Amino acid sequence: MPEWHVERGIGEDRALLLDGDTPLAAKLRWPGDLTAGTVVQAKLAVKPAGSRRGLARLGTGTEILLDRIPAGISEGADISVQIKRDAVAERGRMKRAQGRVVQGLKEAFRTEYASDPFDNGRTVRRFPEGVWEQAFDEAWTGNVTFPGGSLLISPTPAMTLIDIDGDLDAETLARRAVLPIARSLDLLDIGGQVGIDFPSLEKRDARQAVDEMFADALRHRKVERTAMNGFGFVQIVSRLEGPSLLQRFAMHRHSAAARLALRKAERVEGPGTTLLTVHPAVAAKLPQKWLAELERRTGRPVRIEQDANLALEASAAQIVGHE
Repeated sequence: MPEWHVERGIGEDRALLLDGDTPLAAKLRWPGDLTAGTVVQAKLAVKPAGSRRGLARLGTGTEILLDRIPAGISEGADISVQIKRDAVAERGRMKRAQGRVVQGLKEAFRTEYASDPFDNGRTVRRFPEGVWEQAFDEAWTGNVTFPGGSLLISPTPAMTLIDIDGDLDAETLARRAVLPIARSLDLLDIGGQVGIDFPSLEKRDARQAVDEMFADALRHRKVERTAMNGFGFVQIVSRLEGPSLLQRFAMHRHSAAARLALRKAERVEGPGTTLLTVHPAVAAKLPQKWLAELERRTGRPVRIEQDANLALEASAAQIVGHE
């Protein structure tokens, strides 16, 4: 049976739903993330008169948008807030986290929030070789290949867009793209609104056949889906609980690359000194506390070298200085 495996990394926790060594889904958590379904203590900072909407503020300064605030709660009150969606960074803005006021844990308990793999998954020292790297590469580039074609997945402020390209005839290409799309939604943890640009199919029965294949591929997800129109466009909507891997890497490339570099350094073995070579912009995102944690975990000193010719994600780790 598929099982969630969790790596407790430096600066991030990573989760993979694995069927043997095959990844089915992935999730990523960074310090400060607000997990959908959790309850946090906050202060009601803003509540316009006559409105049931407002703004809560955590002790850290993080702000949470509220709706349906119960009557009788005024600005300045201490409140319990259940997170509905974490903050999501977008080009040019940051969407604040969303939540609702709850009164007691019994009211907060809701089955619509999925079981948290970071709490319930099996913690492992490391994932099977190359599995996380595959998910990282697809999220980093937005490119997913399959026999005869490819997907280009792009986050936008309105929705995540998936474009399909290939050398096959339109109907074959559309059919072959169905499973890779469904897989990418899970492996890149994509929720919210998604627009998919299939090849245009002139025949209605061909469009209906692809629709049926797509519905079957998505049967394990709670989604709403439009039928394919004459131009090949399909839209699906599912619960958005936080940034996808795609969104996170697109908006925080240097930070994501720094965490990947630390993971590479933690995985090399042997006595000596860990030499970690990174792009200067990535080096700037490596705080001393993370490097100290790397030394603690590996039992080796760490040396950082910078190379401006490296791509952000192309850091290299090796052991040096031991005779």
